[in-house]
Amino acid sequence: MQKNWRVGSLFGIPLFIDPLWFVILGLATLNFGLSYQQWGTVLAWSAGVVMALLLFASVLLHELGHSLVAKSQGIQVNSITLFMFGGIAAIEEESKTPGKAFQVAIAGPLVSIGLFFLLNFLSTVFPNTTPIREMVGDLGRINLVLALFNLIPGLPLDGGQVLKAALWKATGDRFLAVHWAAKAGQVLGYGAIALGFVVDYLTGELVTGLWIALLGWFAIRNATNYDRVTILQETLLKLNAADAMTREFRLVDANQTLRSFADLCLMDTTSQVYFAESDGRYRGMVSVEDLRLVERSEWESQILQTIVHPLTEIPSVAESTILVEVINKLENEQLPRITVLSPAGTLAGIIDRGDIVRAFAQKLNLRVNEAEIKRVKEEGSYPPGLQLGAIAKSTNS
Repeated sequence: MQKNWRVGSLFGIPLFIDPLWFVILGLATLNFGLSYQQWGTVLAWSAGVVMALLLFASVLLHELGHSLVAKSQGIQVNSITLFMFGGIAAIEEESKTPGKAFQVAIAGPLVSIGLFFLLNFLSTVFPNTTPIREMVGDLGRINLVLALFNLIPGLPLDGGQVLKAALWKATGDRFLAVHWAAKAGQVLGYGAIALGFVVDYLTGELVTGLWIALLGWFAIRNATNYDRVTILQETLLKLNAADAMTREFRLVDANQTLRSFADLCLMDTTSQVYFAESDGRYRGMVSVEDLRLVERSEWESQILQTIVHPLTEIPSVAESTILVEVINKLENEQLPRITVLSPAGTLAGIIDRGDIVRAFAQKLNLRVNEAEIKRVKEEGSYPPGLQLGAIAKSTNS
């Protein structure tokens, strides 16, 4: 599987390079080198390499603009990656308000526009006949194009993020705003693919047409992904603990001896979770690990109640707790499962990651077989295509 290469960090943000980035670096070098041939072969190709690197430095600064504004809002930025179509900042969660979302979205284009004005000013410092003046001027114009291109109003572009923030402000519904901005991105993507074929047909510029079509495909794929993740987030907010909990546990007598409980555990091949009860009341959870902490010589004399963890002292949620909060609690506290309590504070059920996947799949009519759910229960990790932990963390309830 293709992996990105980490090349350092900026402001505490890991910086990665996708292997395909080198292909675009080479194409950019070729483009600039050919356009500067009037300066001589050595100088032209040297300038081509420098310009290609400065181009991606500009892309990096653009993404850094998004990242630093997000960090100023207390949002974690996991990485910045340079790849085939430019760069992307992996921002962990959504801003809390449409105004703050707009600030993060517009920061990148503002950096690129700022670079355009700065580089244009710097180009005037150098004499007209020097190569460096032309290079600085070209880089300035490239940054302007970068800003304007990214302001096209459709996800995943910055303009789509701006559109999302505006629609969020107008409707008060962030999810609806993402759906509309994603639809705009999909329409623009299909339009770009069509334009690519037209350019190829009318001009014979196969590479140019193919590149435009690839950009369109990238836009469609990522806009669709935004739409899909939003559907998943909405679904998580519609489900609560009662929808996902099960009673896949075993009730045992709190007054039995530890020896009796140990014998039960040896014979029980199905249950991993035990709750103790006595006098018609739930007393709490029993951990097999706690049994091993007691000297075996005391197993005959001690009763199970002595190692029970009361319901009030174990990780728990109410039946009405939304599933987003359940998932976040499981992930933040690294729990294998969590206990669900009824409104009266008594045991209602338990939830693990497999239970969550099952409830989620049923709600969305997704095909997730019991073998996969069993794997999730045993390994404690969500399916590769259904990373509910990350999705829940990015969801504002």
